[in-house]
Amino acid sequence: MSTAIVETTETREVRTTNSSEDQQYLTFDLADEYYGVDILKVQEIKGYTTVTRIPNTPDYLKGVLNLRGTIVPIVDLRMKFGMGATEPTSFTVVVVVNVRNRVMGFLVDAVSDVLDLNAKNIQPPPELGSAVDINFVAGIGNANDRLVTLLDIDRVLTEEEVKTVEELPGQLEKMEGHES
Repeated sequence: MSTAIVETTETREVRTTNSSEDQQYLTFDLADEYYGVDILKVQEIKGYTTVTRIPNTPDYLKGVLNLRGTIVPIVDLRMKFGMGATEPTSFTVVVVVNVRNRVMGFLVDAVSDVLDLNAKNIQPPPELGSAVDINFVAGIGNANDRLVTLLDIDRVLTEEEVKTVEELPGQLEKMEGHES
């Protein structure tokens, strides 16, 4: 978005323009690589806390978190992308996003900033060179001579994986029922 002050002899007005070519991305670090997701998909950023592990789920599903009464599945992007697990640090956060009308959290190493990218600074993903499956990548952005891998969060999980994630709250209820 840009703001211009236009002065004429009779009036002074402020015009705000929002270029449809500009888009904002929340950027984060993951295994010494720089990633971004569409800021409009992000609901909140939460410091990492322990999660409730659900047995018999894929390794990339860390568990679930109760966020103000909503059970939020937590996906460890390092594990999902095959980068290997790491212990959480004081910088580790959960980026709460909306994926296909489902709230879930993505565990990342650290959040960097919000980046404004113009469409002309985004290129299609290359066939080689990234640890991340090309199907998850919306493009490669160039900002201040630093490349950022832009993720298409709606494609990070397959249909089958989304179904597994949607079943987690029910599995949690069954676990709690057996504990009583």
